[in-house]
Amino acid sequence: MGTCSYLIALVLLPGHVVFGAPNFVVLLADDMGYGDLSSYGNPTIKTPNIDQMAHEGIKFTQAYTGSSICSPSRGSMLTGRLPIRTGIYSGFDYPVDLLFRVFLPWNTGGLPEEEITIPKALRTKGYRSGLVGKWHCGHYNGSLPTQHSGFDYWFGLPWSQDEGCPPGYNGTYAKPCPKEGELWPGIPLYRNDEIIQQPVNLDTLTDRYTDEAIQFMQNATNNQEPFFLYMAYDQVHTPLFTSPRFAGRSTRGLFGDAAQEMDDSIGRILAAIDAMGIANDTVVFFSSDNGPWIEQGVNGGSAGPFQGGKGSTWEGGMREPFIVRWPGTVAPTQVDTTNIASLMDIFSTVLDLAGVTPPTDRVIDGVSMKNALLGQGPIDRNFQGAPVYYYYRDDKLYAVRWGPWKAHFVTRPGFGKEVPVHHDPPLMFNLNEDLGEAWPLDVSEPDVANALTVIKAAVAHIESTMVPGPPQLNRLDDKIAPCCNKSSNCYCGPW
Repeated sequence: MGTCSYLIALVLLPGHVVFGAPNFVVLLADDMGYGDLSSYGNPTIKTPNIDQMAHEGIKFTQAYTGSSICSPSRGSMLTGRLPIRTGIYSGFDYPVDLLFRVFLPWNTGGLPEEEITIPKALRTKGYRSGLVGKWHCGHYNGSLPTQHSGFDYWFGLPWSQDEGCPPGYNGTYAKPCPKEGELWPGIPLYRNDEIIQQPVNLDTLTDRYTDEAIQFMQNATNNQEPFFLYMAYDQVHTPLFTSPRFAGRSTRGLFGDAAQEMDDSIGRILAAIDAMGIANDTVVFFSSDNGPWIEQGVNGGSAGPFQGGKGSTWEGGMREPFIVRWPGTVAPTQVDTTNIASLMDIFSTVLDLAGVTPPTDRVIDGVSMKNALLGQGPIDRNFQGAPVYYYYRDDKLYAVRWGPWKAHFVTRPGFGKEVPVHHDPPLMFNLNEDLGEAWPLDVSEPDVANALTVIKAAVAHIESTMVPGPPQLNRLDDKIAPCCNKSSNCYCGPW
């Protein structure tokens, strides 16, 4: 049988559809740390479906987010650009910057319309794009995902579930509603541009997400449309929640219950992809938006061997689990311990695999992972002989990694009122030898001094290309929080 006849036969086989380019699925956890999966060493949280995904594909041990906190991280993944370039930062200095780190119900800013997102880029190749889950890149003046960000479908929440306390917050899920959560109406659940429930019922949310995601993929497959699905879970962000059938399952408590419900959802989605006959035509990515919220204590996660967590530029704030599955193309049971990968690389990788020419009118910080996925070479973020990575907090460069060497120019906890500490010379660490960044090196040692010289050159290089976008997180209007019906105090069902 000739190649053309073979492909036609595959198209005609029930449940097997071949497109010219693969489908893409991004499974993104919320506030999950490097040490929160059993495949990354957690001894008490069972994540068999994510573990199986790693067994069937490639697991990266040196993968980073574009930011250590939610909104800027998600925007950087969708655009392949550092948050300082897209404007998803506040521009305020300490201590005012503590108040404006993510999009709030009062924010008038959002992911700028001129940014090219993955869905916008894929439209040129006929892709259908859907977001199921948390958006957190703005809601006002056209900023919802189906407005000017390119998504064809959305079912989910506009921000985290602590920005407007849901029913059951007090005692049922985590701890009493924080005062800031009482500033806004209960968090709304959207379908496209319409609020369909407010406050959202968290007890059923993950199951509804899973059903919506599977239906989206099934509809696209039935219509022979290639698709991009961004599945953005609210777990394991606080307030922790889980459906009743997962309550008490984990020895890790409610955090473990929530993680295991998310894992179950991922298992259902992967099983649906297999059942549709599109597994070999679908690239699936898994990661988290940032590190664990360690200030939440037992309700937060684990960064494993790394210092710090969410909000910080220590390794624990930005180094994340990262898994890619593509049966028949990406060889199984791989553990990549050498490449430095980034969530921003998803943008460049998707465009590369879909045959989309990347934009040339702006700096793209993500790098295509194609060669690494296919075993044909490294992820190329080379600078003077080794890969380089930049750790920004808002619009300020806090740290730089070059090869195994990392320089901290500014250090600060992820949360809290501690004053930022500036270091001159910077704190230097060798991450191959000191994962926990516990023992600063002597910068007068020749190897350390040489690395610092190159890192300073890398700083000069990034600054030469840096044109900060107008800050989006400091624009506020206390009258714009979404409300389905003011006469009912923003309560709309059914529940």
